[in-house]
Amino acid sequence: MSEVVAYETRPAQTAFGWGLHHVQLALPRGSEDDCRKFYVGVLGLTEVQKPPVLAARGGLWVRADNLEIHLGAEEDFKPQKKAHPGILVGDIEALALRIESFGLAVEWDENLPGMRRFYLWDNNGNRLEFLSPEESN
Repeated sequence: MSEVVAYETRPAQTAFGWGLHHVQLALPRGSEDDCRKFYVGVLGLTEVQKPPVLAARGGLWVRADNLEIHLGAEEDFKPQKKAHPGILVGDIEALALRIESFGLAVEWDENLPGMRRFYLWDNNGNRLEFLSPEESN
């Protein structure tokens, strides 16, 4: 069994060079326009044209900076209330103000040491977490 390290420990460096290309979330079939209003309009991400063979399946791809989210259309869609992406943000306060300017509420959570974070639910009820490292003294 491998060693369990403290959360504050820096991530191990491996020969694999791990990284995350995108996170996949679901949306109800036919709700792309409403998702576009949320992810592009409210969050300020940019829509990315899907490859033609994948575009035929529906859905929406968005990205900005080092973040890419693929929203895939599902017939039997169920929002994710617990499972969620943890999205790093450079200026979490500015993002919260932007979101609130659209009449949406963020839910701040102080339970992760060293991080300032809040939760937000997208237009379909999927949980999103936004985090920013707290300033060190």
